[in-house]
Formats: sequence, structure tokens, C-alpha cells
Amino acid sequence: MSSLVPEKALLRILDANLDRAREGIRVVEEWARFALENGKLVDQCKSLRHELAALQSPTICQSRNTPEDPGTSLSHPDEEKRSSLTGVVRANFVRTQEALRVLEEYGKLYDASFTAHIKNLRYRVYTLEQIFNQSMSTAQQVFTQCRLYLVTSPHPNLVEVVEQALLGGLRLVQLREKTSSDSEIMRLGRALRKLCTDHRALFILNDRPDLALALECDGVHVGQEDAGVALARRILGADAVIGRSTHRPTEAMAALAEGADYIGVGPVYATPTKAGREPVGLEYVRYCAEQIPLPGFAIGGLDLENIDKVLQAGGTRVAVVRAIMNAPDPKHTTQQFLEKLHGQPQG
Repeated sequence: MSSLVPEKALLRILDANLDRAREGIRVVEEWARFALENGKLVDQCKSLRHELAALQSPTICQSRNTPEDPGTSLSHPDEEKRSSLTGVVRANFVRTQEALRVLEEYGKLYDASFTAHIKNLRYRVYTLEQIFNQSMSTAQQVFTQCRLYLVTSPHPNLVEVVEQALLGGLRLVQLREKTSSDSEIMRLGRALRKLCTDHRALFILNDRPDLALALECDGVHVGQEDAGVALARRILGADAVIGRSTHRPTEAMAALAEGADYIGVGPVYATPTKAGREPVGLEYVRYCAEQIPLPGFAIGGLDLENIDKVLQAGGTRVAVVRAIMNAPDPKHTTQQFLEKLHGQPQG
């Protein structure tokens, strides 16, 4: 083998990984620009890209031989799909960090100053990733702050009612359409998805992980007769908020074992939403609050008159349907619920 071959191979390795690092940073930069709208982070990304471009000397670029590169035709199933928008950002941080590690190791055979610069860039990318993680308000992070959960019911002005509730401070909405067609669910879902995005609220779909994926929902809620938590997680990804309806201790324990992010606890009182189902009462609320280490949303016949009893039983979160959907003033009613749940005036 000629002595020129190893040198050419080295230059091709550097060229390919400089490209990978720049491309990865560019994907991250777009998130900073259009999602976070953070000019400081955008500038940091641009600076990293320009420094990497400056390291890509003409000698390195001239080594490129894309037609004969076997790597261009290789792929992996994980590279062909992403579970969420934040998953795209995380994947490209990993891609960039891997490329920089390759550059640092092979750079030791190329030039000491090149290697030192790459090492500095690698640590800056680690720091940048930490900043991004703190800046990105993921569904899971937002969910931990939610105490009030609106579950919709059929209404001639459903979108308008939800909008008023969001204006009142609501941050968690579930679209529940048991008898509607897929096309109607998609129509309502698109409208609510936009509203929730505009108000920085989470949007959950009932029963249907497939449609939740199509609507880019933040999660899905499944009942005891629906697809399990594991299947919903495979469809929607690790960042999704997955809830499970429960009516007794064994179901609550099963939801915990399945990896649910929260449980519905009810129905506490008789409700037409769950016609024919025996109310579980406040004892089950108390049990879940004391024994189940998951957020539990008490649900079923709850209103501003009886919510205090739920709080006294240890409940800290409630899901409501008619109390807001049928309220004369959904915005004001939402504020009243939030005031009770958070202990301070809302609005």
C-alpha cells in the first residue's frame, strides 16, 4: 500500500466528520431560531459552524470522494425516524459530539493545533447542550406544573370554550371524542393543537395514539379497554405524556408498572361522562394520593362546590369536563378552579 493512501484516508475522515458536525449544529441552530427564538443561542451555533468551516482547509476538501464512499448508502432504522421535535435536537447533538470525538482522535495524526481547537469545540458543544436542555420546555417539564386538566365533551362551540379556558390559565387539554369520525377528530385536533401551542399548553388526545402522532399531540390518554401504555409509548416516543384511566387499586398499580406518566382517579362522583360506572368515592382518591407515586387526576362529577372535598382527601390535581365545558363563563370558571388548586388568585 502506498504511503499516500493512509494520508488520503485520514483527510477523508476529517472532511466527512467536519461536515457531520456542521450539519448537526445547523439542525440545532434552526430549533434555537424558530422554536426557542433565542438570538444568543443562534449566535453561538453560528460561531461553532463558522469555526468548523474554517478548519476545513482546501487540502481536506480536495480529499473528498463521495461516489466511492460506501457510507453514503448505509443507514440504520433509528436514523430514519424521530419520535418528537426535541428528539431531533437531541439526536443532532449526539451526531455532532460523535463527529467531534472522531475529529479529535484522528486529528492527532494531522495537526496539534487542529486537535486542540476541536477539543475546545467539543466542550463548548457539551455546554451548549446543557443550555438547550434548560431552555427547551418539554411536555414532561410542563406537565409537572399542571393541576387542572380539561377533558372536552361534545359542544357546538368546543374550540371557543377551550380557548376561553386557556385564556383563564389552563395548561392541559384533552380532546375526548368517543363517537366522532377520524376526520372530525383530526379537524378539531388541528384547531386545538394550534390553540394549545399559542398558549403554551399541552394537548392530549383520548384513546388514539395513531391520531395523536398525526396531530403532533403532547401525549395520549388511554382507558382500561384501550391500547396499553407500552404501545402508546412506542408510537409517540419517550417524551410523550401517557395517561391511564384507573378505577381501583389494582389498576393504579398496573398503570405504575406499565410506565404511565399519570393516572385518572375516578369517577369520584356519578357522571354522565361515565354513565353506568359506579363512583369510586373519595377513599380511592385518598388511596392513590398515599400509595401511588404518580400524579393522579381526580375525575368524575367534579365542580367548584365539591373540589374542596377532593383536596381534603389528599388530591392535588383534578380533571373536569362539564364544569368548564358547560360553564356560562369558561374563562372565569377556569380561574376559580386554578385559584383553589394553587391557593392564589389567577388571571
